[in-house]
Amino acid sequence: SSVLLVYILGTNDDNELLLKSALTTFYETVSAILKKNVEKKALFEKIDSIILAADELIEGGVIMEVDPGNILNRVVIKQEEIPFSEQSVTQVLQTAKEGLKWSLLR
Repeated sequence: SSVLLVYILGTNDDNELLLKSALTTFYETVSAILKKNVEKKALFEKIDSIILAADELIEGGVIMEVDPGNILNRVVIKQEEIPFSEQSVTQVLQTAKEGLKWSLLR
């Protein structure tokens, strides 16, 4: 069994309930993306979707969305709409994913 630790940090002035809501949303979104299979291999295969989900959840330090369903819908839509001209971005993500995989497996 694998353990995935995720931290959401805030300042002393931040609302703890909102931070907990963001953490719960991220957990539920990642669980749905990984289909409850929180293993290193599944994580690496879906890292681009997980990063995109984190970007949809929090932008510039501001919590933008706390509904896992909305985040999942946006992740699916954005992945389907990658134009051919931006395939190099996808290739960069794939390279980063491979580098991350090898650094964590050492």
